[in-house]
Formats: sequence, C-alpha cells, structure tokens
Amino acid sequence: MIGPHLLPLLLLYGLMLPVTGMVPVLPDFTAQRFPGLGQFASHLFMSVNMIGALVGAPLAGLLSDRLGKRRMLAVAALAVNGITLLGIAWVYAHGDSYALLLGLRLLEGFAHMSALSLLMALGADHAGKAGLGARMGAVGACISLGVATGAPLGGFIGGINPLWVPLGGGLLSIMLALVGLFGLADSTAARPRMAAAEIVATLRNRRQLVVPLAFSFADRLTVGFIVSTLSLYLGLVIGFDARQIGFAMAAFLVPFSVLTYPAGHLSRHWDPLTMMVAGSVLYGVFLAVLAFLPGEHIVAAMAVGGVIAALMYAPSLVLAAQYGGADCRASALAAFNMAGSLGFAAGPLLSSTLLAVFGLWMARPYAPVFVIIGAIEIVLALGVLALVRSGRLQAGPAAA
Repeated sequence: MIGPHLLPLLLLYGLMLPVTGMVPVLPDFTAQRFPGLGQFASHLFMSVNMIGALVGAPLAGLLSDRLGKRRMLAVAALAVNGITLLGIAWVYAHGDSYALLLGLRLLEGFAHMSALSLLMALGADHAGKAGLGARMGAVGACISLGVATGAPLGGFIGGINPLWVPLGGGLLSIMLALVGLFGLADSTAARPRMAAAEIVATLRNRRQLVVPLAFSFADRLTVGFIVSTLSLYLGLVIGFDARQIGFAMAAFLVPFSVLTYPAGHLSRHWDPLTMMVAGSVLYGVFLAVLAFLPGEHIVAAMAVGGVIAALMYAPSLVLAAQYGGADCRASALAAFNMAGSLGFAAGPLLSSTLLAVFGLWMARPYAPVFVIIGAIEIVLALGVLALVRSGRLQAGPAAA
C-alpha cells in the first residue's frame, strides 16, 4: 500500500508524462494536420496551454488554502485533464477545426496546472523528518523525471501514430484521478483557513517570493522555447524525425530529473540563490551556443544543459515552498507555477515573433533567436542577484 507521503510524488510523475509526450508530435498536430498554419499559429499550440494554466494555478491555490483541503480538488483536476486530452485525440482523428483544438488545449492547461499545484502542495505538506529541502527536491525530481520519460515515450508512440499520444495521456490521467480518489489524503496538521483576500495580502507582504518567481518565469520561458522553437528547429532544419527529437529531449531531461533530488539536498547546505544564479548564467550560455552546433553534437549538448538546469530548479522550488509558509503554501506554489506558466506561454510567442522578424532579412534566422533567449535567462538572473545584493530584496535563508 502506497502511503500518502509517496502517492503525491507518483501522481506528479504520471501527470507530467502527457505534457512532454506532445512535444515530439508538435508538427503532426499543427502544420502537418492543418496545412497553411504559420509560425505563430503553430507555436500557439504550446502557448495556449500555458495561458489556461495561468488561470488554473491561482484559482486552485487560493481555493485549496481557503478550504484547507487539497485532495478532492486534485482528483477533479486530474479527471478534467484526462477528458480534455481525449477530446484533443478526437479532434485530431475526426475534426477539422484548429480553433477547437486550441480551445481544448486551453482547458487542458487549466486542469493540468491546477492538479500540478495541488499535488505539489500535498507533497510539501507531508515533508516529514527529511525537511522541506529534501522533500521539494523529491517533488522536483518526480516532475522532471515525468517530463524526461514523456519526451522519448511520446516520440516512440508518436512515431507509430500521433493519435496515440493524447489518447494514452487522457486514459492515464483518468486512471490517476481514480488512484488519487482512493489513495490521497490531506495533511492532518492544522492550518489557518484564511479568506482569499487575506491569502493574497499575505503573499504580497512576503516580498522574498519574487526571487523564486522570477527564476520560475525565466526558466519556463526557455522551456517554452525548447518545446516549440527548438523542436521545430530540430525537425525542419537539422532533419530529426519524431523519435530523434524525443531522444534529444530525453538527453536534456534525464540528467535534469536524476540530479534534481540531490540538488534539493544541496540547497540545505549551499546558498540556493547562488545555485540558481550560477545555473541560470551557464544555462543561458548553453542555449545561445546550441544553434551553432552541428546535428551530431546536439544530443551531447542537451545532456550538458540538463545537468546545468538541475542546479537551478530544485532551489527555486525550495524557496517558493519555504517563503509561502504552511498557511499559504498552495497559493505560493501556485504563484510559482503561474509565473512559470506565464514564462512558458511567452517563450513560444516571443521566439516565433523573433523568427518572423529576423526571417525578413536573414536566410538563417534561428541563431539570433537562440542567442536572445539565452541572454534573457542571464539578464534576469543577474538582475535578481543585483536586487538582493543591493538590499532592495531580502532573499532569506535556505529551507531546512
């Protein structure tokens, strides 16, 4: 029997599989399924999902902290996520409306991010003796491992039939909802039940939350770029097929997921802000260099990028959970996910716009786009560091 302290972690892993499972089949669901779509419309398939998440994350967090309950809200979100994925599969097989497909992606993003925020909060609630740093490292590891598994799995399944990716993801999510219904448990620890306005006011007064939120935005902006522009670049320019794209994503995500848990442990002893800044600067360099590498070096470079990414992800999760406190933890993690969703939505839109602009006078517009996205990561990281060093923003200590 899986205990309530482990089940949220397993559900987080399963929840993430369909997300990156869709990445290798992005061309199949956009330009190849609906001929005539431009770069912006194709990128919108990934961005609109995160626009829905921008609404779902804060609503789920506020409602959970207001009621003091998370279990049933998480189960409902998992069920809705599964139903919308099945709807996406139906549109791909039988429909001819790209607008309907985008509408379902919007609802899927709402449900997915609601479930993610609630399961993360449940995971933090059951931190136990290991401490919040180790617990959030485990939460981050399960999320990133699910993402890492989903990419090659989606590439393998999508290489057989792209329809099977959302179909399998929908059935999996519904199964997770059933498991959660009978296995999840709310924490028995007493938590103050505040009104929504009081929760928002409390979070606004905890200015140090800006630190993990800023990193979440920048990191997820680059992820949005990776799953859209980089995927299209690998397919259209480098010539990778769906399985090769999935393998390249796995090369990035596997070391990322494996190292996230030990990075959470390290944040108990090292300054998490230093870890995030150093990781972000190196990560920005990695992104900028990626467009100048030949195809045979892409996979190795992606693996290096995954190692760097782990260095900054776990500390940001730790700080978000710590600064939120037990009273507003779900809302703080929802805000963390909301900032990430905003970044994820902005990534494909920004990169597609830059591609269009540079494409007006350049035959190879991808390289400057990669450099600009990498520079954004570096500038935001150094900007947060400057604010903390100047005393305008108090970062606070690491979680125990």
